[in-house]
Amino acid sequence: MPPVPPMDVHEALYTTRMMRRLHPDAIPLDVQARIVDAAIRAPNGGNTQRWHFLAVDDPDTKAELAPIWRRCRQKEYEDIAAGTFAKPIHDLENHRTTMRQMAKSGDYLSDHFTEIPLLLFVFSIDNHEGANIYPAIWSALLAARAEGVGGVLTTMLRLEADRVMSLLEVPADEGWELTAMLALGYPRGRWGVAANRRPVHEVSSRNRWGRAFGVTVAEPLWSDQQVNTRPR
Repeated sequence: MPPVPPMDVHEALYTTRMMRRLHPDAIPLDVQARIVDAAIRAPNGGNTQRWHFLAVDDPDTKAELAPIWRRCRQKEYEDIAAGTFAKPIHDLENHRTTMRQMAKSGDYLSDHFTEIPLLLFVFSIDNHEGANIYPAIWSALLAARAEGVGGVLTTMLRLEADRVMSLLEVPADEGWELTAMLALGYPRGRWGVAANRRPVHEVSSRNRWGRAFGVTVAEPLWSDQQVNTRPR
């Protein structure tokens, strides 16, 4: 892949989205190293660094994980259909449209699971409901975006965490738990600013719940138009 030009942090923040349609091309080890190295620079409670990143690119291992993935996905979609998972609090029709789109791209990911170039499993100890580990996970996704690598964050495999951890030979007796998995690869889709977001002034308050935030944000405060003017 050609070298990736420097990226403004706001471009990464505004255009990083979940990519489920991925090319099978391998991600070079130096790129993988930069992604994980960025992740471990993230803040974490007491700087205890109680995390472990397990990179899976072995075809046989991915083949063993594939049926587990499909079972977990089926269970998750059953929960969504039953209304017990991913329940919206507003704009129900837009949510239905989003879920249909996600289901289609999720089908693609499942059908091509063994072709995903890199599965990055994230394990943690005492993650304080994610506070100690999700900054690192998001840093990994932002670093991947800067490298032109897309991916999707999923916690779905926690539905069969014991089976996954046994397969990957994770020492669960030491307290390690499966937090998430990132499926990473060069995306078939295009990056872009997420459009289906309620604006800042509708989801934010100041000083007391329900009081005006103080500014109206009618449009995203960063746009793709700024890519051409970013410093090199």
